[in-house]
Amino acid sequence: MKNFWTTDLALSDDILMKIEKPERYIGHEVNAVYKDPNDVRVRFVMCFPDVYEIGMSHLGIQILYDMFNTFEDVWCERVYSPWVDLDKIMREQNIPLFALESQKPIKDMDFLGITIQYEMCYTNILQVLDLSQIPLLSKDRGEDCPIVIGGGPCTYNPEPIADFFDMFYIGEGETKYRELMDLYEYCKDNKLGRREFLRRAAKIPGMYVPSLYEVTYKEDGTIKAFTPKEDGIPEKILKEVVKDLSDTYYPMKPVVPYIKCTQDRIVLEIMRGCIRGCRFCQAGELYRPVRERDVEVLKKYAIEMMKNTGHEEISLSSLSSSDYSALPELLDFLMEECSKRHVNITLPSLRIDAFSLDVMNKVQDVKKTSLTFAPEAGTQRLRNVINKGLTFEDIINGSTEAFKGGWNKVKLYFMLGHPYETEDDIRGIAELANEIAATFFDVVPKEKRVNGKIQITVSTSFFVPKPFTAFQWAPQCTKEDFISKAYFCRTAITEQLNQKSIKYNWHDADLSVLEGVLARGDRRVAPVILDVYKQGCFFEAWTEYYKHDVWIEAFKKNGVDPDFYTTRLRPDDEIFPWDFLSCGVNKSFLLNEWHKAAREEITPNCSQRCSGCGGAQFGVGICFA
Repeated sequence: MKNFWTTDLALSDDILMKIEKPERYIGHEVNAVYKDPNDVRVRFVMCFPDVYEIGMSHLGIQILYDMFNTFEDVWCERVYSPWVDLDKIMREQNIPLFALESQKPIKDMDFLGITIQYEMCYTNILQVLDLSQIPLLSKDRGEDCPIVIGGGPCTYNPEPIADFFDMFYIGEGETKYRELMDLYEYCKDNKLGRREFLRRAAKIPGMYVPSLYEVTYKEDGTIKAFTPKEDGIPEKILKEVVKDLSDTYYPMKPVVPYIKCTQDRIVLEIMRGCIRGCRFCQAGELYRPVRERDVEVLKKYAIEMMKNTGHEEISLSSLSSSDYSALPELLDFLMEECSKRHVNITLPSLRIDAFSLDVMNKVQDVKKTSLTFAPEAGTQRLRNVINKGLTFEDIINGSTEAFKGGWNKVKLYFMLGHPYETEDDIRGIAELANEIAATFFDVVPKEKRVNGKIQITVSTSFFVPKPFTAFQWAPQCTKEDFISKAYFCRTAITEQLNQKSIKYNWHDADLSVLEGVLARGDRRVAPVILDVYKQGCFFEAWTEYYKHDVWIEAFKKNGVDPDFYTTRLRPDDEIFPWDFLSCGVNKSFLLNEWHKAAREEITPNCSQRCSGCGGAQFGVGICFA
């Protein structure tokens, strides 16, 4: 591949000296790809609509960046949301947003691809479009504008932001982008125009073009029908799935940032999907079926990435690393190789059992970092409701082994506001934390207690129902309910014998309610988002920049009732805004899980028994193991 090095920066030295962390905007990082623009036919800019440090930590962009740049006719570059200091300067001086590699304006590219990982970044999407000088609404874009395409988990209900995108890619990006690029080049060569390209693109599996679909509503505000406007446009869009995870693209030379990022390490994705089936968890459904990477392939990846990055840490990535079948073999290999290279290993997403604790004991030298449990609910009854698959005995036994191994810090994660939750369930959070503290004092002699006691941090987030989960029918709590539950939990903790060993944190209630609106919203929410952005709001995921009053005013101005999307219990037969999409898990299966939750019935995980969720239609993974 030919290198093409540019020295002309989009920002002057004067501007770079004024702003925080100018390294965010200058490009030229290790392993960044440079091509001669005269040698490529498609210019694609990949965007993460948040600050550089967060965006650079996202594995999905690294994978697609690597894949696109293996295509000789495509040059993929990157862009992130400018922080508020540079945002102000760019507006004042009319500087268009630019790609990191070429430092050229986004508006002059062929595609702007935006990965959408969480709902609270929706106003940042508009910031990126606005600073790029691209019309915010798809209907206002002309032939000279890039095609704006969205991907990522939030595209499984793209309707609240459908007006801002030309198209969405539903599913895993490794499968259909080559076909899309070929179509784009064909339409360009034959001067078929933007509209015709989108019409043809809508017929490629996994592609959703919002302008080609019409929504009608009933008198009660629910959806009556969602239909294509033209013949040949699919009524339902099935997600794209990588069938062979061991034989697909993976970045052997990931881009290495100049500055410390959220995940400043090598990331080794060992599997996709999750066998567990927690009823509140969207990721567990979206990424079914479970597919593993071959352990020999992972060994090769690890060695290559350590050589090519210079990172001092490697992390295993999956939804539940303990469920990877070759984990012992992989860890033995990594511990030997990483020891030679003085590279640390981090092991997130492990279930706390004897094997995991033994492994963590080996990979952590002297310092024992906090252990993390995610019981999600305070009582076994409620854990059965949410199908968590974690028992009281699992938690206490894991804690016992950890304390014997020298750990004295435990983080516990719970959700408040689950369907069918009672005060006893909330009190159970405090009682479980107290029981873990008591276990520490029982198993660790006084002379071996570091700092004399156990440190337990209890953190509660608030339950937000998500599309394609068993709880997509569930009502969400009001802000007042959430706050009341948090206060009740805090009070219950203060009543425990070991209260001095327990610290309590809880999430922001306003943000959780808004997330609920955006998660299950429809196209009528788009004007609210646009209005909020025009009032100067973005970086909503950052608490210091979230302006609740502006959102409330925008809902009123646009005649949108947030409660319609949050507190309302959905009837079994309601058409959801996302029902025209399929993640492979059948709606009938999810509805059955919703009813089983009411009966406090558990569903075995995928390794124990197939529950017929629909994931087998892809013909791969654990469904056929």
